[in-house]
Amino acid sequence: MNFLAHAWLARGGSDDFLYGNLIADGVKGSDLSAWPAEVALGIRHHRRVDAFVDAHPVVLSARRRAPAEHRRYAGIALDLLWDHFVARELELETQESHLVLRSYRVLSHRPAPARLERMIPALVAQDWLHRYADFTFTCNAVQGIGNRLSGPNRLAALVPWLEADYGNLQRDFDRLWPAVIEALEAAPGKRSIDPQP
Repeated sequence: MNFLAHAWLARGGSDDFLYGNLIADGVKGSDLSAWPAEVALGIRHHRRVDAFVDAHPVVLSARRRAPAEHRRYAGIALDLLWDHFVARELELETQESHLVLRSYRVLSHRPAPARLERMIPALVAQDWLHRYADFTFTCNAVQGIGNRLSGPNRLAALVPWLEADYGNLQRDFDRLWPAVIEALEAAPGKRSIDPQP
């Protein structure tokens, strides 16, 4: 899952909790003592979501369908594609989302970790979260991440697979997303935001 899916799953928590979920990929290590408690809680929640998704049978099956020579990078491409499907489910191609605007506000008023300090301003200024509803934009984002990795752009090489397997990947998402929500949505009254590591 990428920014939009993590925001949706964290929306029931505080702004600090949401912020932790949004910036977790930029935070290294298990010692989160430098972060405020709710932010650290959000970072841990994000990591639980990632672990759940990465180990889910639907995701493992989808990765096995990726071209063998680029399969190692399929998880990154799929994370962005899941955000595309979340954006479509939320109908972000036709309406502005209060959650997206809240996420942008939270990100704009706090410093991003060093690993994300160049990406976050672009994400907000260019409205990536609404734009993930556009499959072409999502594919361009996959290619853009590949440009930032060393060596040949193996993520760009996965775009033809995302296009060809789109229908199957949509069905994968339709099975995966309800399971993720059931297990890890941080809605008021649910125990998924408890501070377990």
